[in-house]
Amino acid sequence: MATEVNDRRGSEQGRPPEPPPALPDGEAAAPQLEPLRSVHTTSFPQILQNRGVSVLVTTYQAGRLVMLRADGEVLNTHFRGFSKPMGLAVRGNRLAIGLAREICEYHNLPAVAAKVKPEGKHDACFLPRSSYATGDIQIHEMAWVGSELWFINTAFSCLCTRSDGYSFYPRWRPPFVSHLVPEDRCHLNGLGLVDGQIRYVSALGETNTAGGWRANKRDGGILIDVAANQIIARGLSMPHSPRWYDGRLWLLESGAGRIGTLDPASGRYQTLAELPGYTRGLSFYGPLAFVGLSQVRESAIFSGIPLVERVKDRSCGVWVVNIHTGETVAFVKFEDAVQEIFAVEVLPAMRYPDLITDDDELLARSFILPDEALADVPESLRART
Repeated sequence: MATEVNDRRGSEQGRPPEPPPALPDGEAAAPQLEPLRSVHTTSFPQILQNRGVSVLVTTYQAGRLVMLRADGEVLNTHFRGFSKPMGLAVRGNRLAIGLAREICEYHNLPAVAAKVKPEGKHDACFLPRSSYATGDIQIHEMAWVGSELWFINTAFSCLCTRSDGYSFYPRWRPPFVSHLVPEDRCHLNGLGLVDGQIRYVSALGETNTAGGWRANKRDGGILIDVAANQIIARGLSMPHSPRWYDGRLWLLESGAGRIGTLDPASGRYQTLAELPGYTRGLSFYGPLAFVGLSQVRESAIFSGIPLVERVKDRSCGVWVVNIHTGETVAFVKFEDAVQEIFAVEVLPAMRYPDLITDDDELLARSFILPDEALADVPESLRART
């Protein structure tokens, strides 16, 4: 592991922010655009540069979508403000973000990227395409299944798809949850696909009462096989982010700060590495796992979990772990404004992306037309993507 650490206090703006006030449990900070303070190993931007990727991170607590991009030998932490951003779903050039009361979709238009300042530096640019009002359903993990967007509706303890006419379309809920009510009965949270189809979900409890999962959060977590409609593992400490990758089922045991694999047949969990934070948010590229870490406060929600007992000075950031050895090969650690992370997604073949929300001129003068309509557009105005 690289030992040299680069200090990127203030990120692009160049000045450190004031620490935000503490919030009660369950409340999200309003979107703020103060600079980020972070430190990173020299190996982090090297990994992104060598593999031609970037990383998206959501932090609902700080109200930001963070773009981790290699900028020479340092890591650029670019961000956009949103209201409680949580789940991310990436498929090709499509990006969906689950927010406090809506789902927003963005499309990458490489032709527009050339216009983003500084010109010639960006190779991807996500522009808004649609927004779907959902109400406060506590959207957690999301995934594209074909052209359908599936997501965890934690408030109603169910798995849903996006709908044009409704707040959401319920598709499945755990067999032990008796009613469709906004009571967060089991804290359904993680979503995993196998061969492009929904297969696994994680929850913090096998409970059927309002907030019932809180009573046994230390080791009451479960993993459910959606196809078989049955629980395949119990006794987990606040599990999150099930993923099928490299022929194995991966899972974060967040309450213990672990990443590991789970045998679907026996339900046995095998730890690959213990990390210095609450593990939540997981994405893979090659032999590397990009794992989100949160500090978590010793509050009613997080008291009594193994991580709090094991690690006093917990970190918030993204750790890169070799999935064959369990070695940490790189990390970026956030300070002050960011204490909790939810989603982590690698963007393949996008080294320096941006997402535009506030450039009125660029948004007003960027148009997307079907291919058959381009024949009527003068050649000088065309930009194919």
